[in-house]
Amino acid sequence: MKTLLTFLTISIMGVSNAQFVSEDDMLHTAIGAGISATSYTLIYAKTKNSKKAFWYSLGLSTLAGLSKEIYDGCIITGKFDTGEALSTAVGGFVASYTLNIFTGKQKRKQRKVNKKKREEEIVLVSH
Repeated sequence: MKTLLTFLTISIMGVSNAQFVSEDDMLHTAIGAGISATSYTLIYAKTKNSKKAFWYSLGLSTLAGLSKEIYDGCIITGKFDTGEALSTAVGGFVASYTLNIFTGKQKRKQRKVNKKKREEEIVLVSH
């Protein structure tokens, strides 16, 4: 299901190329992805829980984007840029989702290996 959703998202993004994306928005997306990927890796290494790592890393990148735009909007320029905050959150989502897909496959492989080991142990014990 995750693979199908990813393929569908990429297909839709490839078709919708009529929108202009500024260099600053691309930078915000890259920073959001960097924050999210780093936090996902650290949280997953500590907890071994992919759901917790996904949500915390997504929240952290979104919080970073919002706090930067609130700082810019209230203190620097007086204008809150929703597009830049959204770009940071989208970058965080892409990185978190990508890492979540790969850690999920690794878990399934481990379950299959553990299941085979248990089946072999049952066969050996029953003989």
